[in-house]
Parts: sequence; C-alpha cells; structure tokens
Amino acid sequence: MMAFLDWLDGIFYYPILVIVLAAAGLWFTFKTKAVNFTMIGESIRVLKEKPDEEGAISSFKALMVSTASRVGTGNIVGVATAICIGGFGSVFWMWVIAFVGMASAFVESTLAQIYKKKNPDGGSYGGPAYYIEDALGSRGLAVVFAIFLILTYAGGFNMLASYNLQSSFAAFGFYKEGVTCWIIGAVLALVVGYCIFGGGRRIADVAGVLVPVMGVLYILVALVVIVAHGKLIPAMFGEIFRNAFDFHAAAGGIAGSCMMYGIKRGLFSNEAGVGSAPNAAAAASVSHPVKQGLVQMFSVFLDTIILCTATAFMCMCCGITPTEELAGAPMVQAATGTILGTNGGNIFVAVALSLFAFTTLIGNFFYVDNCLAFINNKKMPSKKFMIIFRICAALVIFLGAGLSMAAAWDIADILMALMCLVNLPACVKLGGVAYKALADYKAQKAEGKNPVFKAADIGMDDSQLDYWK
Repeated sequence: MMAFLDWLDGIFYYPILVIVLAAAGLWFTFKTKAVNFTMIGESIRVLKEKPDEEGAISSFKALMVSTASRVGTGNIVGVATAICIGGFGSVFWMWVIAFVGMASAFVESTLAQIYKKKNPDGGSYGGPAYYIEDALGSRGLAVVFAIFLILTYAGGFNMLASYNLQSSFAAFGFYKEGVTCWIIGAVLALVVGYCIFGGGRRIADVAGVLVPVMGVLYILVALVVIVAHGKLIPAMFGEIFRNAFDFHAAAGGIAGSCMMYGIKRGLFSNEAGVGSAPNAAAAASVSHPVKQGLVQMFSVFLDTIILCTATAFMCMCCGITPTEELAGAPMVQAATGTILGTNGGNIFVAVALSLFAFTTLIGNFFYVDNCLAFINNKKMPSKKFMIIFRICAALVIFLGAGLSMAAAWDIADILMALMCLVNLPACVKLGGVAYKALADYKAQKAEGKNPVFKAADIGMDDSQLDYWK
C-alpha cells in the first residue's frame, strides 16, 4: 500500500501538479498585473472594514474561518518535515509557491464572491462547486470537486492533523509505541465528535480564543530561538539558496528533492488554489468581490511567509542538525528546547499542536458541510445521514492517529492534488471575470471611491446571479 501511495503521490505532483501550480500562478500574476505584490498593503486595509449590514460576516471573520483551516499542524510539523527530509532549500521553494499562490488565492476567492448564493436568512454561501456549476455549466464536474473536498477535509487532512498531534507526545516518557497513539486518537475523536454534534460549542469557542494567543506565543518563541542563535543566520541563508539551486542533486530524484518538499508542504499549509478558502470567502459581506479576494490573498502571506518561515528559521538556526529521525514535531521540540529546556520545549509544542489541530479539525467541517449541501441540491442532507457521516468522520480522526508519517502525508497530498487539478483549470477558464472585477476596483479607487460592484459594469449578465445586480 505504501509503495502504491508513493507512486500515486509522485504521479500527481511531478510533473502534473508542479506544472499546473506554477503555470496557473504565474498566469494569474501576469493577468492581474502582479496583484500578489502590488496590493498587499490594500489587502491589510480592507481587513479593517466592517460589513454594511449589522450581523453580517465581515472580511475579517471570513479570514479567521479560512485561517483556522490554513494555520494548523502543517505550519509546525509540515515545515519541519520538509527541512529534515528535503533540506534547507525546501524553504525557498515554499516561499516561491506562496507568492505565486497568492495570485491563485485572489482569483478563486474573487470568483467565489461574484457567484455566491443568497441564504434565506440573508447571508451568503458559495465556493468552487458553485462557480463551476453556474459559470462553466457543469454540474457533474462541480459534484466531482465537492466529493474531492469532502474526502480531503473530512478524510486526508483530518487524519494527518490527528497523526501530527499524537506524534508530538512521542517525546514524553509515558508514550508507548503502538499504544499511546490510539489513546490520543480516541480522545481527540471523542472531543471533536462532541463538538460537531453540537454539544461542544463552549470548547470550540475557548479554543478559538486560545489559538491566536498561542499563535503569537509561538512566533515570539521562534524569534527568541532565532535571536539566541543569531550568529548562525548568515550560514542559514547561504545553505537555503545553495541547496535550493543544487540542480545536480535534484536531477537524481525530483520527487524527493527540496523543490518538491517545499512545494508540497507550502501548498498543504497555505492551500492556495486548492479551492477550500473560497468557501469561507463567499460567506463575507463586502461591497466589492475583489475585497475578499485581497483578504484571502493576505491569508496565504500570513500563513506561509510569516508563520511557516518562523518555524523554518527556528529549526534551521537552532544549532541542531535536521535529520530524518527528527522529521516533524521532534525537530520543532528540539529547537524550542534550546531556550525552554527539553521538557519545556516538548510541552510547549505539544500544547500548540493540540490547539492548532483541534481548531483545524473543527474548521474543516465548515467546508465539508458546504459541499454536502451542494451535492444534496443546496440543502443539508437528512439528520440521519449527518449523524452517520459525523460518526464516520470521528472514526477517521481516530484511525489517523495510528498511521505512519509517510502514509498520513501521502494520503493528504494525493487528495489535495485532486482538488487542485479540478479547481485551478476552472479558475483559469473563468479568470477573465476576476481580472475585469480587479480593473473595476482599481478604477473606482483611483476616483477616490469606496468600490461598489455591479456585474453589468464589467459586461456580465446578472440574471443568473444572486448578488451584484
């Protein structure tokens, strides 16, 4: 099974997904006149805007929903894994895929806003499944995407989050190989199951408050580690660029090169072009679709360029040589242990991963429920179906804790690749709508206006749209 997963993972990522990701991202960068570089400041400004209607979901709240899914175990374990197995150069390629992916994130989220649907309660919803169905006229392809998303977020990503969490406890004396992982998996499955069945609202709310605090603490600890080993920083940067452009080594095996590890872990962390964040973007109440496109673009910057880089620098300049044996949580625990002590580092990373994994697991079900409703003709399935589905989802979390590291990452990578290979071509096909919306936004800004979008202003037929008439 592992040989099959490795083979399938290799097929999807090289050459197929590497070419699709790079080509789409560069195309979007060109067509939007480098929105991913020129409008980062505007994306931060838009975050501060309040929705026009009281009680509506703001750009900031939509950002928090998407960030809850983006910022998770991948920012810690994924980055450390890439460094330990792929080498220091993987960080460079992680940066590249993030900056290129920011343009993809802008286009997919802008499209989600334009084609969003109106809820009976006045709110909105949408995502790739909706713009594929409405704009491309393909219900079948839209359902395929929805199925891939459900498998990815209720399956692959949740299994991986569960594995990553339990792996951080391997550093403690009470951890017994083949036993403790199942106990942690069972506890996590029960807590998440309790929350998704509606009984754990308070738990979710508390975690939602603690995660930003832990995120700030995590960055501060990373900065302290980096500053404490400041003399190693020049050598670190030298090694990043030397390793990144070691094409002789890459020629020996692209699939295991620093480039592939950087692309895989960067994509897993920021999800740019995957088609997940547009589901959250469509729920925001904004005066112009481009505003939410900019916000989700900034989310990729926040996730990879700030949080993932904090982990990467901490691991690379802590004075400990990354090895395959340290891949994942052990590397981060060893790095934080250089200033917090061995026990302090182990506990800090375990707590951080527990919070990040939990909110990721809960946040993933927002996307899953959206796609379940889409498949069931825009309404949630029966109560009986949802009970069975959520029980199965909790069991998947339990099973994920007992996977091997290679299997957990391969399954998540393969399912994520399937989503990308449906969503990105659709975005390229529909990109013209997003480019025109961006031009309209810039024109109104140049006139000193707060941009307000009307579909007819960019030549769209608004008869099939719920908004922007």
